[in-house]
Amino acid sequence: MLLMNRARTAAIQLRKINFSFLDSLLLKSLLILFFVATHAGSAQADFTGKVVSVTDGDTIKVLDSSNTQHKVRLTGIDAPERGQPFGTLSRDHLASMVAGKEVRVESDKNDRYGRILGKVWVQPSDCASCGKTLDANHAQILAGMAWWYRYYAKEQSPEDRGRYESAEDEAKARTRGLWRDSNPVNPYDWRKGKR
Repeated sequence: MLLMNRARTAAIQLRKINFSFLDSLLLKSLLILFFVATHAGSAQADFTGKVVSVTDGDTIKVLDSSNTQHKVRLTGIDAPERGQPFGTLSRDHLASMVAGKEVRVESDKNDRYGRILGKVWVQPSDCASCGKTLDANHAQILAGMAWWYRYYAKEQSPEDRGRYESAEDEAKARTRGLWRDSNPVNPYDWRKGKR
């Protein structure tokens, strides 16, 4: 009788372990599905809209066709911060290209602050028939109004890496914008120094 009770207890314990394992496996599977579903929904897709605000030299606000406002951080560049030399000039230069204009934003992700990370395309002001063919991110670097953001270079296509690096080299060689400063401090280092 004692042996039989132990056998029953062992069988019950085994069932509990099996159910616990299966319950745990099911719970983990559901959590994975939930994570994938919620993050797949937060991944960005290309969209168009009107620029309603230029925050600084690498951040804009875009109103889409459904009247949803999106904060967009231009990828591949790092512009001077407010209060940093060339910060206002950088913002003004970006505004001259995109403020009040229809833009196309190419994006596939958000940053940790919830901003859409994207490449912003706009119609060049000197070409009424061109469509949205000007890469505003690249134009900011070429004008010497932003650094090429080397830290995130691996997230760019090889073509964009090459174009953005060349644009920075050209802006330096021609001492455009912030490269007129004898010792420009990139925003990453400037932000670290402010803390």
